[in-house]
Amino acid sequence: MMWPFLRILAVFTAAPIFSSKAFPVRARIALAMFIAYAAQPSLQGQPIISITGPHAVGAIVQQVGIGLAIGFTVRLVFSAVELAGDVVGFQMGLNFASFFDPSLNTQSSAVARFFGQMTAFLFVVMNGHLMVLMAVVKSFEAFPVDQNFLEALAKMKLYSLGADLFASGLWISLPMVGMLMFVNLALGIVSRVAPQMNVFSIGFPITLAVGLIGITVTLPMLDQPFMALMERAIDIFARK
Repeated sequence: MMWPFLRILAVFTAAPIFSSKAFPVRARIALAMFIAYAAQPSLQGQPIISITGPHAVGAIVQQVGIGLAIGFTVRLVFSAVELAGDVVGFQMGLNFASFFDPSLNTQSSAVARFFGQMTAFLFVVMNGHLMVLMAVVKSFEAFPVDQNFLEALAKMKLYSLGADLFASGLWISLPMVGMLMFVNLALGIVSRVAPQMNVFSIGFPITLAVGLIGITVTLPMLDQPFMALMERAIDIFARK
């Protein structure tokens, strides 16, 4: 049970929701131990490595590394949606309204924070936590317990996932960015046709209103790209 326990506990340390400060450390340890015990029937045929043997250190590094990689991958999915919120907030002119994000210990804009909260709700409602636990259990088939952490890391190819998530974040924000670019183009034409109008005084309320309308219209469609990204991330650790 020690090796699945370490891998699951590492996931709980890095994955969103599970790594929240509102989730007590003792509860994480107890839940990781319970999941490791419940997953024992599906982990038959794994290599037997003694805890006191010479290969124990390498096995510990591998379990912790793979668990952190799973949690980091889920964190990338959240970051893709937050990137879309950052791009939309920049176009709306709301990037100056930034807040301190205690989960990341960094500043984030209001729109990115809102998108991050919506992603967290979707993660729970659409059983994203169960998908993560399934990925942990399936990862023992793709990456069995041994000392080859670098080989497992090369097999994951997380760099390709990062490129896909960056592109996905831009695609999520594309409809609202297109709307706001059209509004800015219209305001530019108005400033040329009627120079006496103060575009700066009317431009911000218009872009803000159009941005809020765009978020209201496109937010119900966020579940499809989010689930596609989650399946793409989970597939890395579920395939053999």
